[in-house]
Parts: sequence; C-alpha cells; structure tokens
Amino acid sequence: MGLFYRKEGGLMDVIRCDEQEYLIWKWRPAGQDANSTKKENSIRYGSSLRVKDGEVAVFVYKQNNGTMEDFIVGPYDDTIKTANFPILTSIVGLAFGGNSPFQADIYYINLSGVVQIKFGVPYFDVFDPRFMDYAVPMSVRGTITFNITDYKAFIKLHRLINFELEDFKQQIKDTVIKYVKGVVTNIPQDNGIPVLQMERKLLEINDIVAQHLKPRLENDFGVNMKAIDIANIEPDKESPGYQELRKVTVTQQTKTIEMQTEVNLKNLQDSQRINAQNMEETLRIQREEAQRAQKLQSETAFIGAHSINQQTEVLKQAAGSLGQMGTMDLGGGSGGGMNPAAMMTGMAMGGAMGGQMAGMMNNMGQQMQQAMQQQTPQQQQMTPPPMPGTANISYMVTANGQQFGPFNMQQLQQMVQNGQLTAQTYVWKQGMANWEMAGNVQELASLFGAVPPPMPPAPPTPPMP
Repeated sequence: MGLFYRKEGGLMDVIRCDEQEYLIWKWRPAGQDANSTKKENSIRYGSSLRVKDGEVAVFVYKQNNGTMEDFIVGPYDDTIKTANFPILTSIVGLAFGGNSPFQADIYYINLSGVVQIKFGVPYFDVFDPRFMDYAVPMSVRGTITFNITDYKAFIKLHRLINFELEDFKQQIKDTVIKYVKGVVTNIPQDNGIPVLQMERKLLEINDIVAQHLKPRLENDFGVNMKAIDIANIEPDKESPGYQELRKVTVTQQTKTIEMQTEVNLKNLQDSQRINAQNMEETLRIQREEAQRAQKLQSETAFIGAHSINQQTEVLKQAAGSLGQMGTMDLGGGSGGGMNPAAMMTGMAMGGAMGGQMAGMMNNMGQQMQQAMQQQTPQQQQMTPPPMPGTANISYMVTANGQQFGPFNMQQLQQMVQNGQLTAQTYVWKQGMANWEMAGNVQELASLFGAVPPPMPPAPPTPPMP
C-alpha cells in the first residue's frame, strides 16, 4: 500500500508493495481508488521506492510517441533520482529543483509466486476411429500451475491498467479447458489410444496435453506453465455409446483371439512338420555316413588280410625252397651229401622269414582288436541283433602268441569275412579246458562253411641234377 511521510523540502511518497499473496499489483497513493478523479498517477521525482527480492516494479509512462516502461528488479531501496530510471530521466527535467511531478502507473509483479487453477471439462463426445458410430461422453478434471518469468513479454501482451488477477485467471482457465478438450478429443485418432483404455493411459495423456498447452500459454498470455496435472479422465459408462462400444470391442477382441489362436496352431503344426522332416533327413545322413564308414573299415581290413595271405603264400613257397637248400651243390663238389654252407644259409633265411611271419601275425591281431574298438556308436547301433542262443557267447582269439578279445559271434563272423580269423586260429572261451583251433569248435564251425580252405603248400622244388 502507498504511504506518505514528510521530508525536508515537501511531501514525498514511499512506493512499496505490502501484499502477501499476489501476481500483479498496482500501486496507488493512500486514499485513492482506481479511476478516481484525483491524479493518482502523479509522482514526484525523488520519492522513495522499495522493491523486495523476487519482485519487479514496472513504471509505465504514457507518452505521445507510445507507452514506455522502466523496470526495477528487487531488491531495491532508494529514491527515484538515480540512473536506474533511464526513461524517466529523459522525460523529467531538472526543473523545480528535481522535485517536478511526473505521470506513471506503477505495478509490482511477483516473480517468485505461482498460481494454481483447478479446471473441469464437462462431458464431451470422443470417438474411437475404428468404431465411429459410437460417441462416448468423456469428462476431464485437473489443476494447472503457472507463474511469470518473462515479465517484459507479459507486459507486452496485457494492459496493466486496472489489472485484476481473478479476471486473468478466468482467461487462463477458459483457454486450458478449450485446449484440453481439443487435445483429448483427438488422442484416439492421433495417438492410437482406444477410447475404452483412456482411463488407464492417464499419465501418457497428461504429457500429450502438456506438450500442446505450454507453448499456447507462453505465446498467448506470457506466463510459464510449470505443470498441468490431470486428475481424472472419466467416460460416462452409463451412456448408450459406451455400452455399445464395449460390446462391439469385446466381440472384436474375441474374434481376434480366435484368429490368432488358429494362426499360432498352424504355425506350431508347420514347425513340427519341418522339424520332423529335418530329423528324418539328419538320421538318413547319419545312417549313410555310418554305412560308408563301416564299408571303408571292412575294405581296409580285407586289404590287410589279403596282403597277409599274399605274403604268407610267398613265405610258404620260400620255406619249401629252403628245404632243398641243405642239399644244394654250392660248388663244393660233394655230390648229394649235406652241404653245411647251404644249411647255414637256410637257417638264416628261415629265421628272417619267421620273424616276418611273427610281425605279420602281430599286426593282424592288432588290426582285429582295433577294428572292433574303433566302431562308431552308429555302426554299433547298426550291428544286427545276436542270433538266438548266442547272445552270451564270446571267445578269446590268439595271434602270434598274444590274446585278443573277447569277441561275440557277430564280431567273429565279421573277422572271418575279413580274413582275420581262420579255422586254424586258436580260440578259447570260459568252460573250455584248453585252446582249440576255431575249426574244431562245433559252435564255430558254421562260421567257416562259406570260407574257402587255405591254399595247399607249393610242391617241393625237385633237386637240381
């Protein structure tokens, strides 16, 4: 409120604002009301001005060349005669000893205060773009909070003469209602939010409204919207439009679920069919790989057995020849008597051949053992089931004085086919007193039925004349 006090030299004004809660407040000399016949805007140059922190005092001068303002930002406590009033200095001369009066409207603007306005938008129709035949009445309630930060922009947008805060708040409220209604009406179309889900999308809708409303309040009213809080978005659930929309939505959702279920079931069936085909193809490839591996192993064993047979035949023929070396005439002139040199030569060659045959038999035994141990799981699975009554039959096999096994009947049959087991090979099983040649064992004799007998030894070479 305005006060007067007397200083030396005349009557002076103390200009200050003592209001507790305000946004815009106009200073008037004490005892003078708005639009009175007295000169309420007549102020003496040199009067005292007090502006608190968080306030700004605005001096409005009405001149022929337009309205001009001086802005004094608090805190400030001094007389009106300093360089803080550049416009006033250009208007008021130094006549009358610096005490000349001037005309100005003085307004205090509260920069630290905020204003809250509750608003309510009565029922208005909102349409779901998928079902435009059903109008759903919708109401919105909430609170908006704003303040003034750019006071110069605020003054440019408003006439401060006889400014009334309640009238200003009503203008803000009307604008908020208009924009809230406009934004919420278009949310189903613009943001894809179904009408029946708008209650649950309150926070999302609040942010959408704030994005539209904040620049409008800044541009149209010069105020800063600190927040808008929509407390409730409520459809009229008793209205025919709401009831019909809910019914058709439930039906549509049921159809959608059924269609999705059918699609999911078809996808599952297709996946199972594809997986079965892939599994069948994988098993086929594994079987073919196992068969190729088994065939390669059999061929390798056959080649090894054939090589041994060939070497054995050569050694047999060499052994037959050795029998004649003892009587060979090496030029000593002894006639048909025993030739010691030839005998020594035969013994040396016989030892070499014996060692070679021992190595051959040892290699054959190792190949037999490795052939059985290196079978892959697929090959083992492809081995035919044992013949009735032979499941528990297993024999040990000797080769070059070493024991190998035990081998079941199927393995022994494979060894016979590969030439690794002959009728002259010694075998033994639990219950037998001694080792026996395989051909003399009754239950093994059938294994050699289709195997040709070994070749007879070569006839001895007749003595040289």
